[in-house]
Amino acid sequence: MSEPSSQSRFDKTPVIAPGHSFGSITDKISSIVLRKETPKGWILGFGIAFVFVMMMMYAVAWLLMWGVGVWGLNNPVAWGFDITNFVWWVGIGHAGTLISAILLLLKQEWRTSINRFAEAMTLFAVACAGMFPALHTGRPWFDYWLMPYPNTMGLWPQFRSPLVWDVFAISTYGTVSFLFWFVGLIPDLATLRDRTEHKGLKMVYALLAMGWRGSAKHWFRYETAYLLLAGLATPLVVSVHTVVSFDFATSVIPGWHTTFFPPYFVAGAIFSGFAMVLTLAIPIRKAYGLEDFITMRHLENMAKVMLATGLIVAYAYVMEVFFAWYSGNSYEKFLAFDTRPQGPFWWAFWALWTCNIAIPQLLWFKKLRTTPWILWILSIIVNIGMWLERFVIIVTSLHRDYLPSSWGMYDPTRYEYMLFFGTIGLFVALMFLFIRSLPLISIFEMRTLLPEASVQHNEEH
Repeated sequence: MSEPSSQSRFDKTPVIAPGHSFGSITDKISSIVLRKETPKGWILGFGIAFVFVMMMMYAVAWLLMWGVGVWGLNNPVAWGFDITNFVWWVGIGHAGTLISAILLLLKQEWRTSINRFAEAMTLFAVACAGMFPALHTGRPWFDYWLMPYPNTMGLWPQFRSPLVWDVFAISTYGTVSFLFWFVGLIPDLATLRDRTEHKGLKMVYALLAMGWRGSAKHWFRYETAYLLLAGLATPLVVSVHTVVSFDFATSVIPGWHTTFFPPYFVAGAIFSGFAMVLTLAIPIRKAYGLEDFITMRHLENMAKVMLATGLIVAYAYVMEVFFAWYSGNSYEKFLAFDTRPQGPFWWAFWALWTCNIAIPQLLWFKKLRTTPWILWILSIIVNIGMWLERFVIIVTSLHRDYLPSSWGMYDPTRYEYMLFFGTIGLFVALMFLFIRSLPLISIFEMRTLLPEASVQHNEEH
């Protein structure tokens, strides 16, 4: 009998519930996709999300017709909901890459049950994030100017512009994340190809599976490509949100001009990303009866990661105030001690400290970490808090800067609210389509865990 892995020695909770076979794992996961009748709950949920998508389309159409003046942006608050939502969505996408790439390289087997839909969540979050820099320009049909394509006039983009940095960061992150997600899908696409009875779907799955037959040569090439892509995706977890933080850190605006923004933003991105994974995983496992695959061990481990990154974020909040005091800069101190906690947006400042520092401390208690409905509520609170964090960083730093004569207020319009909630609807609608058309849990990776789970179960009994 082979020796259990080091992770198994420290954590006796199984990765997969005992009593399953190769066939039962394949049947349970593939049946979600291959069932002939679409569940009424799926239709209802997708319909509600689609209504929000239509609201987003209306807001975008109105914006393109009349320009960014329909938003509440002004001088000095030139960035508002648009960049707030952009940074928030980019952060949400980080958990998928972390779960897929970094935990794969660290051989953390508990990632297997959640990596597939976490990767899909990354792609959908990046799609939502990419909309905002494009729409922020007011003329998205000219956004191809941001790309350094060859042309006779030599009109290269302004590489000192944060907008150009965002284009390169998002496009690189989206491309690598998509390749990593698609390569991981290939063996499962072949399984759906062999199991479906619908001729049209069989052709689609056969095309996407690219001739996969499960030979030793196929598996060797697959594992090589998957490992290489994991190595490429790992630096992106750090680099992408670091580039996003440079949008602020390279400026001279009080509250932005600081060197600790890159690690602060990366930790916050992982914090909000794992919160969104929990927000999705808990209702999905309940709706489709996947408690055997997404076990309490997965939920608790994600809660622990969220607690650890939440402590880093809390430390960053405290250091932000400390640096403002220690710097001796009167503008920084005015922002940290007067504008944010006592100014017009005081409610957002104290709400984010409550959501991101006080409430996550409940995760120290194992009872709360292992109660799904409490964990789900906590994850939603963290998502709200992380959005408020980006709002406070952007708006409170801009609306009161150096000259009192230049101060102004920011009042978002209904079109900004419609666009924000519309992107949430787009994100949820894409998740519904993904769950209905592709395996939300990796079939072949779950099957590789079955022998170890059986050995662990026998040792315990």
